[in-house]
Amino acid sequence: MQESLKNITSILLYTIIISLISLIYFIYAYSAHSIPEERETFLTEMGESFGNIGLGLLVLIYFRTALKLALGQGKLAQRLLPDYTSPIDSSHLNRLLTWMNRTHIYVGIIAVAIILLHISMMGFSRYNHILFFPALLVLVVWQGLFGLFLTWRYSPNELKKFSHVVHAQFVTGIAIGVFAFFGHLLIDD
Repeated sequence: MQESLKNITSILLYTIIISLISLIYFIYAYSAHSIPEERETFLTEMGESFGNIGLGLLVLIYFRTALKLALGQGKLAQRLLPDYTSPIDSSHLNRLLTWMNRTHIYVGIIAVAIILLHISMMGFSRYNHILFFPALLVLVVWQGLFGLFLTWRYSPNELKKFSHVVHAQFVTGIAIGVFAFFGHLLIDD
């Protein structure tokens, strides 16, 4: 139990630190940078729709992780909660998790593609001076590339091991969520 609390505390501490740093940068960017006025065009409206779809897909992807933790399944659950036994014993949830495990690759590919479409349609060059957005672009491409290496048949075993370690982390998921929240808060009316 002590190990579980230490791991969860580490994730919460990381989330708090990344949020505080982002808040400080948000205040700086709000006062120091001129934020371009949002242009209402057909492409930006489509881009907003893609952004909402991308958000929904990310929620689905991270819901899978939460479900795995709740059911005590997977290597992540073993690392975070080594002494945990799930009080939930539902065949419906297990079937849902099995389906989500099978479709995770496809949902991830679609999520990365849609988020990149959102970024390009919203006019990345207009906002690239705000550090949240280049960082988000790098993290989304990072997740996509290392997820690709996990599924690519011709990846060397060492690359697959490394890809699993860097792809399946709360660190990038938390950073994506925090940076996207503060970045959109900064530029939205």
